[in-house]
Amino acid sequence: MALDIKLLDIIACPVCKGKLQYHKEAGELICRFDKLAYPLEEGIPVLLENRARTLTSDELPS
Repeated sequence: MALDIKLLDIIACPVCKGKLQYHKEAGELICRFDKLAYPLEEGIPVLLENRARTLTSDELPS
């Protein structure tokens, strides 16, 4: 199930309150500032810091 793109206008990174980017192929929401990837479960963002994975510089989308 895909993410409702309208959600990106109203949700933010729970750590820094910054904007999130949708990475469709990985099914994740990315915070470039904190280098965190939040998973989507059945199209619903799981915005819990303990469920996010840390991204390397190579993994950050351009």
